Amino acid sequence: MHETDDDLTALQRLLDASYARAGEHLRMIWGEDSRLDARQLSYELVGVQVLDLATVTPRGEPRVAPVDGFFFRGHFWFGSADNSLRFRNIRANPAVSGAITRGGETFLVIVHGRATETDPRGPEADGFADYVRSVYDFDWDAEHPDAPYARIDAGTMLAFKRPD
Repeated sequence: MHETDDDLTALQRLLDASYARAGEHLRMIWGEDSRLDARQLSYELVGVQVLDLATVTPRGEPRVAPVDGFFFRGHFWFGSADNSLRFRNIRANPAVSGAITRGGETFLVIVHGRATETDPRGPEADGFADYVRSVYDFDWDAEHPDAPYARIDAGTMLAFKRPD
């Protein structure tokens, strides 16, 4: 877990506000007792996650596909190829949504926000590249030296886990 106390405080505010705005149907399925708090969520999301990421095409059509998702400092991060349709879409319209699910209806994270393209090795990434190097079992820097990465600046995030 790489979240600071300030990251956890901001993330908890986001989780609480998002749940307060959630619809009745979602709250009926995923009640208060299944919510994860910021610290629990950060522990659950260590390492590479399969993040089903939706972008918007220039015609306003949704497109979803899995990416390697990383949860770092209270944000989801992901990369792709510079010539990918995903990044073409993001550069034209940064609105994104993502979801992580495990075991049917046992674990769920939903995020809606804006993708901000960020140099994963730059100072604004705040150590993200070191985290990725520690997670992957290959030479990430050699394999993907110029791959674009983005951070999701979330406006909504919901996180749930059912007891085992």
